[in-house]
Amino acid sequence: MIIDNNLIDKVSAEAEESPRLRMNFNLHESLDAKAQRLINVLLPGTVLPIHRHPHTAETYVLLRGKMFVVFYDDMGAQIERYLLDPAIGNYGVHIPIGQWHGIEVIEPSAIFEVKDGPYIPLSPEDSMD
Repeated sequence: MIIDNNLIDKVSAEAEESPRLRMNFNLHESLDAKAQRLINVLLPGTVLPIHRHPHTAETYVLLRGKMFVVFYDDMGAQIERYLLDPAIGNYGVHIPIGQWHGIEVIEPSAIFEVKDGPYIPLSPEDSMD
């Protein structure tokens, strides 16, 4: 499989139809896979609560678009803010294990996302919504 404009356009069209204004395309074969690799398309207005992953670090590489990735402390105060924008040479971010984070999508964006598996849904104590 090639990751190209056709694939990103397909996932983007699905994101536009989704009430969540985002859609992912899994590259891993199952939720039990040791490596969770996916294309995640995020549209402006999508709501992703501030959250953390206590079992894995996470890496985003921006394939298309522009967005902020924001880090927070345990009280929900912003501590770092990264603009991902290939036009200025900011292609991605590594999110350490347990780091509270969220996103702000500026323009339709597609990221290549990687984290350790298996997939574990967020528990209430790992979300600040």
